[in-house]
Amino acid sequence: MNLPACPNCGSTYTYEDGTGMIICPECGNEFSLEQLQEQQEAALVKDSVGNVLQDGDSVTIIKDLVVKGMPKSIKKGTKVKSIRLVDPELNNGHDIDAKVDGFGFMGLKSSVVKKN
Repeated sequence: MNLPACPNCGSTYTYEDGTGMIICPECGNEFSLEQLQEQQEAALVKDSVGNVLQDGDSVTIIKDLVVKGMPKSIKKGTKVKSIRLVDPELNNGHDIDAKVDGFGFMGLKSSVVKKN
């Protein structure tokens, strides 16, 4: 059986013990296949209607967004090309980096976009 690599350190030397747990001998991490699947599903970034987003996708903004320090807002229906997914914990809660025409590079939340 092909066992997955350790989600903690990436080691491919994982092994299964008798209880159904998978163990990494390099970092000592213990996990089950169910836990791994839950983590992978939680890591998926979805748009406002539930479509899974990936790097390079094009999206449309679904509501007017006020931008601090700018005299105008981003209008509903604005198309954004070539998004890049980022860690929201490192990006003030924004999980998308993109260049919005007329505004430049900025962070967006996946809850205010819809995949094209």
